[in-house]
Amino acid sequence: MNITIYDVAREANVSMATVSRVVNGNPNVKPTTRKKVLATIERLGYRPNAVARGLASKKTTTVGAIIPDISSIFFAELARGIEDIATMYKYNMILSNSDQNKEKELQLINTMLEKQVDGIIFMGGDITEEHVQQFKTSSVPVVLAATYDENDAMPSVNIDYEQAAYEAVKFLLDKSSKQPAFISGQEDNHINQLKYEGYVRALKESSVSVNEDIIIKGDYSYDSGIEAVKQLLDSGNVPASIFVASDEMALGVIHGAQDKGYSVPDDIEVFGFDNTRLATMVRPTLSTIVQPMYDIGAVAMRLLTKFMNKEEVEEQKVVLPHRIEKRNSTK
Repeated sequence: MNITIYDVAREANVSMATVSRVVNGNPNVKPTTRKKVLATIERLGYRPNAVARGLASKKTTTVGAIIPDISSIFFAELARGIEDIATMYKYNMILSNSDQNKEKELQLINTMLEKQVDGIIFMGGDITEEHVQQFKTSSVPVVLAATYDENDAMPSVNIDYEQAAYEAVKFLLDKSSKQPAFISGQEDNHINQLKYEGYVRALKESSVSVNEDIIIKGDYSYDSGIEAVKQLLDSGNVPASIFVASDEMALGVIHGAQDKGYSVPDDIEVFGFDNTRLATMVRPTLSTIVQPMYDIGAVAMRLLTKFMNKEEVEEQKVVLPHRIEKRNSTK
């Protein structure tokens, strides 16, 4: 049998309004009454109905987080940042995987809204007009995390991906005038396009011509890194260095090169992107761009709380700092 607020009020011999004030931490309750109500709540095992409370207050203290893949270390660290700040501000989180599929992303946005969440943090691929339209007609605020909106229509938290890629490639070019190979992510992802633009800018600035034959498409996964470096080396193009668009893919590149008999970094230097925990687990340890994944999630959640609580927001487009972390996969 479900214990209701009515049962608590009857057993404690107080009004339902008094029980509600105790449950919600309202200070306008006498200490003796509060103690009596709390004792009754504990004895009866009463649990407040979050849905009913939400209907009354028009808030559910729940946020939705839509991410491509919770099994990815990159997105897991982002999710942890969101969760920690959500807990700090007393919000619960509903987490959903979109598999970076546009139709599923749009469906999940609707599902979150149907669940009456107070706000949504979205991580995905490209932000299309359909996404923007759905976000703009949403009854709750939406913040993008590690997701680029080229139309600048949505609040977001990112790093400068073009500049980060530029710095990584300049780092490699400073030690060799040969063009680093580039193992990219999905072509239709705008963040990947920004990394490509930074790569090309560094080459042009160093007067190195762009050889498209050593630019190989991956999908950010470990297996695609192995396959991409195999394709690269089997073609006879053995670069002095390889810039890889994600750490997970860079691990595949290192292992794939080693399987072919090449030494990293003596024969081929490898440089990653993200600085996930994987970067220190591989041997040799991975030089990489430090993208503060946890901080991106945490700052996105804090930005969302400001929108949900109608606080003043000075900057809707937050760009966090990045840096190069040199380890043993480069000389």
